[in-house]
Amino acid sequence: MNPFQKNESKETLFSPVSTEEVPPQPLSLPKKPPPKICGSNYPLSIAFIVVNEFCERFSYYGMKAVLTLYFLYFLHWNEDTSTSIYHAFSSLCYFTPILGAAIADSWLGKFKVLSLVGLSLIALGTGGIKPCVAAFGGDQFEEKHAEERTRYFSVFYLSINAGSLISTFITPMLRGDVQCFGEDCYALAFGVPGLLMVIALVVFAMGSKIYRKPPPEGNIVSQVVKCIWFAISNRFNNRSGDIPKRQHWLDWAAEKYPKQLIMDVKALTRVLFLYIPLPMFWALLDQQGSRWTLQATRMNGNLGVFVLQPDQMQVLNPLLVLIFIPLFDLVIYRLVSKCGINFSSLRKMAVGMILASLAFAVAAAVELKINRMTPPQPGPQEIFLQVLNLADDEVKVTVLGDENNTLLEESLRSFQKMPHYAQLHLKTKSQDFHFYLKYHNLSVYTKHSVKEKNWYSLILREDGKNISSMMVKDEENKTANGMTTVRFINTLHKEVNISLTTDIFLSVGEDYGVSAYITVQSGEYAAVHCRTEDKDFLLNMGLLDFGATYLFVITNNTSQDPQAWKMKDTPANKLSIAWQLPQYALVTAGEVMFSVTGLEFSYSQAPSSMKSVLQAAWLLTVAVGNIIVLVVAQFSGLVQWAEFILFSCLLLVVCLIFSIMGYYYVPIKPEDLQKPADKQILHTQGNVINLETKKTKL
Repeated sequence: MNPFQKNESKETLFSPVSTEEVPPQPLSLPKKPPPKICGSNYPLSIAFIVVNEFCERFSYYGMKAVLTLYFLYFLHWNEDTSTSIYHAFSSLCYFTPILGAAIADSWLGKFKVLSLVGLSLIALGTGGIKPCVAAFGGDQFEEKHAEERTRYFSVFYLSINAGSLISTFITPMLRGDVQCFGEDCYALAFGVPGLLMVIALVVFAMGSKIYRKPPPEGNIVSQVVKCIWFAISNRFNNRSGDIPKRQHWLDWAAEKYPKQLIMDVKALTRVLFLYIPLPMFWALLDQQGSRWTLQATRMNGNLGVFVLQPDQMQVLNPLLVLIFIPLFDLVIYRLVSKCGINFSSLRKMAVGMILASLAFAVAAAVELKINRMTPPQPGPQEIFLQVLNLADDEVKVTVLGDENNTLLEESLRSFQKMPHYAQLHLKTKSQDFHFYLKYHNLSVYTKHSVKEKNWYSLILREDGKNISSMMVKDEENKTANGMTTVRFINTLHKEVNISLTTDIFLSVGEDYGVSAYITVQSGEYAAVHCRTEDKDFLLNMGLLDFGATYLFVITNNTSQDPQAWKMKDTPANKLSIAWQLPQYALVTAGEVMFSVTGLEFSYSQAPSSMKSVLQAAWLLTVAVGNIIVLVVAQFSGLVQWAEFILFSCLLLVVCLIFSIMGYYYVPIKPEDLQKPADKQILHTQGNVINLETKKTKL
């Protein structure tokens, strides 16, 4: 084999090079056209790929749908930590496609990575699946069916969102409607998506014999990196003014790498440069499963016909995608085209960014509306205190400061509580408060310690002819999580065992024992079974509203069974969860214009040897977007509505930058990517050809 490529020029400039050879790979193309679906131009293999993607996305999105609430309620992390870990996981899932793409294009090929690596190891599986499956589907089409291939990406995206739609609706039901060990059944919510991964593997393997499998073309990622590095170093070594300039900086790799590879790398780097602003869009889109879900926990999910769980609100996104994709493809884009407007792929993506920015502006407005209806939270050197009188007569309560100054004074009748929490200021992070209690002709002084940023209930009770008090710390941030919670105080002289549901049991100690908070589904609780050591009885707890916190005092009635005195510590969520519909509609419309278009754009602009690499780079922008959310959640310190405004403004700025970059971008035509060229790398027997200042005739 001639170690040098044939060159019509008689004189060539060279730099020191160290060359290597990659042996040519034989093509493995089908000898006859692949079977089609019902006489159309769509390959039959597409059906297996689309069904596989449906099952895989069911698994992925089903697991993600309950992930934030799993962190918040099961692991008891705070909202910022839950958001950060959620987006760290999402980022990791979209970083691994770089590894999967390198393996697919370099050694195993897309089919083997997808079936062996992606579906066998779920933790790293996303990295194997994501960069390969879309490109592998595109590989099933012949070049003469480019129009059908474009439509395939819309069908492909439909399958993604069909899986997401069903899983984000069903998985929260498995979590909330089924009880495991007295709590929400996260084991079942994670187990069903795992089963769907097994089904995905089986379906994908069934189509193995009819897939069109282009072979891997060598270590493409390595060749790209080496080609870029050689071009930079060669240009640096030949920076003398006597050496003619070249049209493109990558042309400085021509001494070592074939023309076709250099052309492919040029196409790759041009698209990668265009990808730089894209992560900000994903930073907004992926907050549906974190910040928007947390926002939904503080809203009322009762829609009349059914009650929607906070994590079920995410079902709107895939549902609207299934509606918007045919609406945009068949109606809106065609109307725009008939108006003579050139609505290019990059323009669609820019409009998608604007819509996502507007969605977060709407989310900020909803957040402000929620804040106006939500009781404030205690801040630094503050506590919230309420007083409950469980004595048989009126008690006057006076809260005294360090200098015996009156901070709070309240008279409460029997079985009455303060109408709302009182805000008390501390001089330090923890402080002792003195309480003066006047009951009948009896005056009692008592002292209780409190710590900042907490809720407390002072419970007054009679002890024969005396009056006493106990301080109970209420649930932290109980108005923030939006769940319906209850707790009990047992005034009986016997322990009470309560069965709230068939799976939720608790015991409340005798003589004013106080239970922990229990999270329950909202609804009617007309007959709750209770038991003491000598009798069974039923408690009528009435309607438990969405997002409210209740206190039930079990009292003895000599003529009847014990009864429950019901008090609402925290009011129910008043703002309907339906107020999130506009922001979901805007962000989903933006997703259809940005993501579906970008998916097809990435495939169309990718050289044939680098389609999985460019798909992985597209997914890498998703990973970077999630890192942006992680950083902002941990370090911004902003209130939620201000954080939404920040993201909205950032995306508008990024959209302007992207529009300027897109204006100067010239899309690559398919025929430019198909030009035949020698892909063999130059090889020399010698190690060094030093012609920085010499000219050599070939």
